Amino acid sequence: MGDKKTAFSTIIIAAGKGTRMKSDIAKVLHPLGGVPLLSWPIKAAREAGSSRIVVVIGHQGERIRALFQEPDLIFVEQKELLGTGHAVLQAQNAFPGQSAEVVILCGDVPLIKPATIRALYEKRKTDRAAVTVLTTVVAEPAGYGRVIKSGDGRVARIVEEKDATGEEKLVREINTGIYCVESQFLFAAVAGLDDKNAQREYYLTDIVAIACQKGLRATSLTVSDPAEVAGINTPEDLQRAALVIANRP
Repeated sequence: MGDKKTAFSTIIIAAGKGTRMKSDIAKVLHPLGGVPLLSWPIKAAREAGSSRIVVVIGHQGERIRALFQEPDLIFVEQKELLGTGHAVLQAQNAFPGQSAEVVILCGDVPLIKPATIRALYEKRKTDRAAVTVLTTVVAEPAGYGRVIKSGDGRVARIVEEKDATGEEKLVREINTGIYCVESQFLFAAVAGLDDKNAQREYYLTDIVAIACQKGLRATSLTVSDPAEVAGINTPEDLQRAALVIANRP
């Protein structure tokens, strides 16, 4: 799987504090299945065929480095937590010049399957898209970024809950925070983001609208099981994920 022709790189965003975990431990260091939470997306990326894994760290970054000393991991630091777009920008120096396929994963989304990562990578290639976003459809989309599509089924933009109109809030297809992007487009796009939104953050989601403005394709791949892309924000989320892992074949 990891042969040169089909290899891709991965950026894992793992900088946040995780205040809702009500713990002094950084969110991605909470144990799941006997290992830190961050171990799961790293393992999935490796098994999907990722040739290089860049982990964006911030809160308790030194503890994370000390625990993860594998040679295929590159750590970059997000000194100020200014949002997901800003987090990805910190990884730019790990991608000097050449065009690369980049899968973006979240350090707090542990149940993502290698086959799904691989399918996302293949979909972007097949679609010849600048960016392909992984989505899922949920019964209760409150709190999530909504995926807004154009008439031809392509993704027009992703709207965060706090910035969404009443009509947009009715959309049940949500952003998982996982993407496959061509690297030169990615870093040009995140370098040009602004923070004119309700959170005053640099949203990675805005790269979809930027692709569309440039006349480039933005497409999506939908995961049928929302549990696979569920983020861990609370101790209860962690317990649910542990149950899923215990019951996986």
